[in-house]
Amino acid sequence: MIAPDGTQIGVKKLAEALWLADQLALDLVEVAPDARPPVCRLMDYGKFKYEQSVRDREARKKQIKTVIKEARLTPRIAEHDFQLQVRKTTEWLDQGDKVKVTLRFRGRERERPEFGERVLNRLVDAVGEAGVVEQSPSLDGRNMVMTLVPSRRRVVRDHDEAPRSEKTSHSDEEE
Repeated sequence: MIAPDGTQIGVKKLAEALWLADQLALDLVEVAPDARPPVCRLMDYGKFKYEQSVRDREARKKQIKTVIKEARLTPRIAEHDFQLQVRKTTEWLDQGDKVKVTLRFRGRERERPEFGERVLNRLVDAVGEAGVVEQSPSLDGRNMVMTLVPSRRRVVRDHDEAPRSEKTSHSDEEE
């Protein structure tokens, strides 16, 4: 049996342990049932559960939630539309989101998948350092799908501290 402060009380009979927990207005919790003899602890179980839920909540706050955005293209995309998709994709990657790029083939375009692959490779080159290919282009029915993830060193979150300006006082060096 273990006391609330963590010190060992010793081996006690169940009736005696329950009486002691009742006297201290605590709960008797079995922490190691497989041990011989089983190990029990005197604690306020409600307080323990509450503190555990607070710790879990704090851990969830610090988790980064992965969001998947989708950019849709066609093999015969106009240059301006392509640049717009590049800008949006780069923006999403800079925010730390994954981007699923879907290129849809229509009609006879399906006979020439290399055109679609060329557009996707052009997008990867245009995005540059902002993203890395996680899943290379693959044909899925009439769509060609590719996944981009943000590169580790470029991720900038809204809640992160803004970059500091490089103003340093050089007054000591100049004098």
